[in-house]
Amino acid sequence: MEFNEQKNGAVSVIKPDGALTEADASLFCSRLREAIGESRGRLVLDASEISYVDSAGLEALLDISEELAETGRVFKLTGVNETLREVFDLTQITGAFECFDDVNAAVRSFL
Repeated sequence: MEFNEQKNGAVSVIKPDGALTEADASLFCSRLREAIGESRGRLVLDASEISYVDSAGLEALLDISEELAETGRVFKLTGVNETLREVFDLTQITGAFECFDDVNAAVRSFL
């Protein structure tokens, strides 16, 4: 899995590219934790290039979300494709994340 990152003011936008599976879940969490530290918890995850997610990938997403929630912070999701949305719906975790239609809307939500 590769990660593209851009800064939009004080907000970090991370765009992983590839499948989010057990093989990459640890790297994924580490990279997001690093970005959270750099942006004081203002993180947007652009999921548009996540082609597949398995149970370990879902657990990684939930772990990061819960870690942030413990300190009153959240990360925002954008670009949730149909496959990922179906997985969220099937596992009944759709409400666990704030989802936005595009990166700009997600970034603006921190203002």
